[in-house]
Order: sequence, then structure tokens, then C-alpha cells
Amino acid sequence: MNTIAITQLEETISRLSLKEQLLLLERLIQRLRQHLFATEDNRNNQLAAMANDPQMQQELKMINEEFAITELDGLD
Repeated sequence: MNTIAITQLEETISRLSLKEQLLLLERLIQRLRQHLFATEDNRNNQLAAMANDPQMQQELKMINEEFAITELDGLD
């Protein structure tokens, strides 16, 4: 968004009453929260799908086997 559009928005918002500005702010916050939670849910769904993917499980098993030797080096 360019600065001209932001300036125009600010001018329009300043003409609203304080009650209307507060209502607008509450709506914006609600939108942001919905977007945030949708994004978080999507990320969690993707992680769950990866965790349940047999190919991913096989790859992780191979990685664990490859690095199992390092567990014997005495470092925690």
C-alpha cells in the first residue's frame, strides 16, 4: 500500500467519531486475529500432515540412524 492511500485512509478515519473509530479498530483487530489463527491452524495442519506422512517418517528414521553414532561420543 502506498503512502498516499494510507494518508487518505487516515484522513477519512479522522472524520469518524471516536465511537466509530473504536468500532473500526475492534473490527480490524478481529480480522487480524482471524487471519493469525487461520495461518496458525494451517501451519499446524501442515505439520500434522508431515508427521503422518510415511515418506517423512522414513526420512526421519534414516536421519536418526545416520546420527546415532554421534550419541555415543559422550556429549549431552
